[in-house]
Amino acid sequence: MNIKELKLLSKTFPTIQSVTTEITNLRAICNLPKGTEQFMSDLHGEHRAFLHIMNSCSGVIRDKIEMVFGNRLTHAEKRELATLIYYPEQYLARVRDKQPNINEWYAEMLTRLVSVCHAVTHKYSRSKVRKALPKDFAYIIDELLHTAYVDSDRVNYYENIILSIIELDRAEAFIIEMADLIKRMAVDRLHIVGDIYDRGPRADVIMDKLMTHHSVDIQWGNHDVLWMGAAAGSLACIAVAVKNCLQYDMLYMLENAYGISLLPLAIFASETYEYSEVFEPRVKPKHGYQARDEGLYAKMHKAISVIMYKLEGQLVKRNPEFQMSDRAVLENIDYDDMTYILDGKKYELRDKDFPTIDRNDPSKLTPDEEELMEELRKEFMGSYKLQQHIDFLYYVGSVYKVCNNNLLFHCCIPTNPDGSRMEFEFEGQKYSGKALLDYCDKVARLGFYAPEGSYARDYGRDFLWFLWCGRHSPIFGKDCIKTFERALLTDESTWKEPKNAYYKHYDSEEFVEGILKEFGIDEKGFSHIVNGHIPVKAKADENPCHANGRLIIIDGGFCKAYQKTTGIAGYTMFFTSMALRIVSHEPYTATNDDEMLDSEIFSTCVIEQKAHKRIMIADTDIGRELKAQIDVLSDLLMGYRSGIIKERK
Repeated sequence: MNIKELKLLSKTFPTIQSVTTEITNLRAICNLPKGTEQFMSDLHGEHRAFLHIMNSCSGVIRDKIEMVFGNRLTHAEKRELATLIYYPEQYLARVRDKQPNINEWYAEMLTRLVSVCHAVTHKYSRSKVRKALPKDFAYIIDELLHTAYVDSDRVNYYENIILSIIELDRAEAFIIEMADLIKRMAVDRLHIVGDIYDRGPRADVIMDKLMTHHSVDIQWGNHDVLWMGAAAGSLACIAVAVKNCLQYDMLYMLENAYGISLLPLAIFASETYEYSEVFEPRVKPKHGYQARDEGLYAKMHKAISVIMYKLEGQLVKRNPEFQMSDRAVLENIDYDDMTYILDGKKYELRDKDFPTIDRNDPSKLTPDEEELMEELRKEFMGSYKLQQHIDFLYYVGSVYKVCNNNLLFHCCIPTNPDGSRMEFEFEGQKYSGKALLDYCDKVARLGFYAPEGSYARDYGRDFLWFLWCGRHSPIFGKDCIKTFERALLTDESTWKEPKNAYYKHYDSEEFVEGILKEFGIDEKGFSHIVNGHIPVKAKADENPCHANGRLIIIDGGFCKAYQKTTGIAGYTMFFTSMALRIVSHEPYTATNDDEMLDSEIFSTCVIEQKAHKRIMIADTDIGRELKAQIDVLSDLLMGYRSGIIKERK
């Protein structure tokens, strides 16, 4: 460092003693084991299962309880302690009036919680734990965690702290804070490898929870960028998002959580369309639904579907570089005999009543459709909570992330059949591989943050739709999405959505190592690619690991819609200082708070890859940052000792 930089740093570390103390602290931290990372993907709005897995840390809490107490507690007692940690407020409300001696119960639970807390915090520095402590109880918890139980005086000191908490009527507040601390320290960092939105009912609840997490990053999935586009004001993305909400019982989230009214759509659909069985929602609302609603929902679904086909047709025509002109589907209809022309062959349409389509310009919206979509655009862009959630998605999210020698992205690196990188041309420049993903990340941000009315904002909105379902988009990974064919053609051979050749080559270790190297990762070390997106059919003995364990797909069917295909209810993955573990989960059956306290997700470790040696903080991204700080401080120390920099005692 130059003299000016050293003098500036000396204001923070004004003496040799302060510098050596900091270097010693940083070196000590580097020699601690790395924290536990948890990986989840394809949550798809399944909020109850997500919350339970978050609260149980995918079984880590139960494992810690077993490790600490073994045979000293009965199965029922260990289950009770686990439930208390998962849902402290709800469980306290249940037992408060049922325990004959509640103070004795408080004392026992507090003692057990301290033991579990010690087990999940012991590998972290005392400074790191202190930073995580709840403000109101920081001193007390610090004392309890670091009390030595070697003599009677210390035991009495410990017990008196517990008794004081109870006597001062702070036991329940303390239990809640201890439970939250245990869950926080059990997982140091959370990675969500895409697809928080769609299919399940309450993605908004998941987003609320993620926004309170102490350390989380998100790799955008195609369903996430769809909602990012909708929040940015893309009419095509808005139409798809509304259609998905109608089709998969997400209306409560749309109308109640995000405050987006579908009344204008309901009025328009009722006045424009007759009932159509073809457009009945796949998932009917579980609450408040009556038979008379069926026709209305079908009409609304049809109305927004036709609008979606039109808007997508407009979008692909104004963006020829997307190479998707064939997906202007309404222009592929022969309106004389109402058949659909695909690859030169004609197919009968299941529904032939389309009163708003102009055969001379099929993708043109009617004035009423234009008015409806502008109203929906105002609703999406004016929803405070939706905008807050999407802003957070941008803040902690990205197309990909390199973290601790692992490469995380939701879908794929677009690949040609011969295994070479697929090349795209956007705005006169060609992109492939890492450069393509960097470009996608940049343009996706411009679609939300560029000034309204600018070219960057308009193009970015269209590009967000491309990322959602565009031909071989790195977040979609297929040739095209067959929404129209699945709805209106009976021949299932027309429904196929060919996957990108990435999924042909991802069993090759050489192919995977080539990608890792391109992203600057030590491809020969303990490194992996982590994907979601494609559900692993566990019941058909499909393996989540590919390329000799170098590429891992952790989409195991978290969403209920996929569980018949996968046979399980999702995977989560853990990366500890000792190993990488993939855990499979059984379906979560609780549907309300009472059932939640009596339910459990049974998890099984299905794959474990042990590290060649224990991974310390020095081996991580943070460790490399700390080493850089140590080097800088060493320069300052040399400056002090050589007299170039004067101490300020």
